[in-house]
Amino acid sequence: MSSSRLGLRLAACLLNISEARRKYVVENIAKAALLDKNGQKHPEVTVLNVFSDQDYNRSVITIAASVDKLGSSVLAACLEAFHAIDMEVQEGIHPCLGAVDLIPIYPLSGVGVEECGAVARSLAQELALHVPGCSVFLFGEADLPEKRSLVQRRKQLGWFTRRDFSALEPDLGAAPARRCGLTGSEYGFCSVIVSLT
Repeated sequence: MSSSRLGLRLAACLLNISEARRKYVVENIAKAALLDKNGQKHPEVTVLNVFSDQDYNRSVITIAASVDKLGSSVLAACLEAFHAIDMEVQEGIHPCLGAVDLIPIYPLSGVGVEECGAVARSLAQELALHVPGCSVFLFGEADLPEKRSLVQRRKQLGWFTRRDFSALEPDLGAAPARRCGLTGSEYGFCSVIVSLT
């Protein structure tokens, strides 16, 4: 029986973090997604996969949850990542803007892309509120009314070439003084570019 027949409203996040070489850091970030504010396991949240690339020094943590719990779960993982990853010493061959680089949110079952965009916007606001110096750049369904694609935003941000991060104007939060990270929704999916200055 499909999850939509059961009435489950599910979404997933492919949280991109700028760390792969310190396995314990990646594991702690993934574990943070699973716990509620009281340190108890969320019954409606799971980590489906963790993929780490040593050369890129980048990991993708796949978090699936009820759409109502996904934002808080991803926020907890992001807060752990900002705490554990020092971008001043981070090295890898993949371009990155921040400890949390990309937060795409995808509808899985019983959820539309617009709702995923709303989750991404809410998450972006929470990040800007709870992480001092955080810069957030939106794209796709989270980037209203423009709905710029991830490719457009990466070009605007000079993803592969930019050196003067202070010239960037974030959608939320402070202007970045250093490397930063993306939130939005594209092709029916949602994400955030986030930066910690």
